[in-house]
Amino acid sequence: GLIMGLIIRYATKVSDVESGTVYECEKLKTGPSTLLINITNQVYEYQYKREISHHNVNGHQGNAMLQKMTFDPSIFFNILLPPIIFHAGYSLKKRHFFRNLGSILTYAFLGTAISCIVIGLIMYGFVKAMVHIGQLKGWEFHFTDCLFFGSLMSATDPVTVLAIFHELHVDTDLYTLLFGESVLNDAVAIVLTYSISIYSPKENPNAFDAAAFFQSVGNFLGIFAGSFAMGSSYAVVTALISFMHLTKFTKLCEFPMLETGLFFLLSWSAFLSAEAAGLTGIVAVLFCGVTQAHYTYNNLSADSKMRTKQLFEFMNFLAENVIFCYMGLALFTFQNHIFNPLFIFGAFVAVFVARACNIYPLSFLLNLGRKQKIPRNFQHMMMFSGLRGAIAFALAIRDTGSQSKQMMFTTALLVVFFTVWVFGGGTTPMLTWLQIRLV
Repeated sequence: GLIMGLIIRYATKVSDVESGTVYECEKLKTGPSTLLINITNQVYEYQYKREISHHNVNGHQGNAMLQKMTFDPSIFFNILLPPIIFHAGYSLKKRHFFRNLGSILTYAFLGTAISCIVIGLIMYGFVKAMVHIGQLKGWEFHFTDCLFFGSLMSATDPVTVLAIFHELHVDTDLYTLLFGESVLNDAVAIVLTYSISIYSPKENPNAFDAAAFFQSVGNFLGIFAGSFAMGSSYAVVTALISFMHLTKFTKLCEFPMLETGLFFLLSWSAFLSAEAAGLTGIVAVLFCGVTQAHYTYNNLSADSKMRTKQLFEFMNFLAENVIFCYMGLALFTFQNHIFNPLFIFGAFVAVFVARACNIYPLSFLLNLGRKQKIPRNFQHMMMFSGLRGAIAFALAIRDTGSQSKQMMFTTALLVVFFTVWVFGGGTTPMLTWLQIRLV
């Protein structure tokens, strides 16, 4: 992806088309979704795409190839992410997952909230320093922006680490803790990011507004609970249908291709229905996968068991590779990067400090009540495995209309590259150094 992005960036010609010309329309008070323009008695139809800041107009004209290589963020959330999240829920090792459920929920919910707040506070300190030395204007970056950045950077995605764990057959409890945390953490981070984005203090954006805060908390809980119910209900429907096959009420089990097709369509419907209802499809499809793995899978015919497992595994593999390839492309093809060294340095510091504030205190509290303690070397490995990946990238690219959001996107991309290459690549030596046993 990086190599292709480099070629596209520097080996394609800049077009001379005036695609960035701005025409003033004083009579228009709002942005219409469709615009009809009469030019010398020839009517042209233009459709709304997105809002662009004035300082970005020049960046949107010129190289047509770079414009074509810029993905619509909705592709990530509606097509690429659902298979990844569903596969994560569908492939859970139930026995180990439910045995460590309390610890996983603690890391995923409380840990993500701690990570979000710590990153937000540290970044706010760096933003204040940038304003003080003249690198940033005070009105460009608010505390809510720092919290927003904290929520999207709280989404851990240790795909590389877990792949190595699976190959080396690392201790099952460590694998389950990391896998379970990352699965639920993704869903929590997505809902948290949305809740913070609608948190808007009326008077001063940097002030605390109790009403807006509690509204956001209620919104978070409502969306998460509603999405959980939606996903689980679809899974129950598929479980009932598969049970009817098992008890010979229908003969659908004699047509494995149709059985697999229905399973796939109902699973995807959980995502689409949640999105249509104003909930979050990612949470719905996650819990749909978890519930189906627990109830539906055992009722399927032998052929459908094999097909569904292979289908979702392949879709997950394909979607992950497409996302990581596009991350490489985006470093060179995205036209509005803002590289601020102080902000980038602050993000690295904040991410590592927040991970430490998440893992070590919570592990200490959990060990007070756990029969099987989480050893210190496991904690170090969990700290080391806090990679950032597809979810952080997708959340950051979803909104790049302002300078602050562009700075966040560029920084998130660099953090993803660093953590995947350095920490993902250093997983095997770290396992050896920490003396974590292989099964």
